[in-house]
Amino acid sequence: MAGLLFLDLTPAACLTILAMRTLQGKTIEGTPMRTEQEMMDLILSVARSDERIRAVLLSGSRANPCIPADRYQDYDITYFVHEIKPFFNNPGWLTMMFGKPLIMQMPEIMRDPVGDGHFTYLMLFPDGNRIDLSFVFTPYVDDGEPAVILLNKDGGNGFIPPLATPTDKVWHIRSPDELNYRSCCNNFWWCLNNVAKGLARDELPYTMQMLQEVVRAELHDMIGWYIGSIHGYNLSVGKSGKYFKRYLSPDLYRRFTATYSDSEPQHIWAAIETMMDLFHQLALAVGTSARHPYPIEDEQGARQYLNQVRASLDNSVT
Repeated sequence: MAGLLFLDLTPAACLTILAMRTLQGKTIEGTPMRTEQEMMDLILSVARSDERIRAVLLSGSRANPCIPADRYQDYDITYFVHEIKPFFNNPGWLTMMFGKPLIMQMPEIMRDPVGDGHFTYLMLFPDGNRIDLSFVFTPYVDDGEPAVILLNKDGGNGFIPPLATPTDKVWHIRSPDELNYRSCCNNFWWCLNNVAKGLARDELPYTMQMLQEVVRAELHDMIGWYIGSIHGYNLSVGKSGKYFKRYLSPDLYRRFTATYSDSEPQHIWAAIETMMDLFHQLALAVGTSARHPYPIEDEQGARQYLNQVRASLDNSVT
């Protein structure tokens, strides 16, 4: 990525950025997609030309050396400024600096804003590039998430302290203690009764919300712990388990994908059966590895209730 000038980078952090692939020649709907170099040049040129912007930080997936680069990665950028007012709810300035986006979101003027005085613009451009640009007026607090200093006009007296080489350690799986393990098992089996009642009442939205958000969350936690027990607790499975496929065996991953269904009740029941069997297998393995007792009574009680509900539905049809 010759031509990119990253000021105030440590050599290791610089290598992290330089290692990211430059995606040239790609298009979205016929619009040439700007390369990473072009986007970084734009982001930094705006900051360098405006004395009000004192520092620039890159975070998110592009700062994480463990995430493979692709054309869909956002540019998660923070501009640090002393005075927020000129940049607060000023989309005209953004359009003048970065061009007109296809669509923009400004969370702080929407419902449920954070309300901390900072301001963020989420911008998706016609060429497919996306910039999530935050304006912040408080010093950066290093919470361990991957981040790279792109520009720091004030050096050690500025908004950003020296940062360590980025890693994804903050998101590594952690072995469950007995309380977390037992809670995961109990909530998985308990909330299935709500799924069954939703199916019995022909309440699809409630059924799917309970199954896909509440019950699945417990399954995902158990899968993460299982992966950790097999491969070690020094890795991340990614947001929402997006890297499960990397670490599960082909058979386990196939069974995991079968836990997703369409809206047909019989297909939902089949997905539930697959989910229960998969959870049972993985929870036993995790419990053995962590030396936690598996609450088999919870499983037995939940399965009995689901069988009763399903049998009553089958009888009402015949």
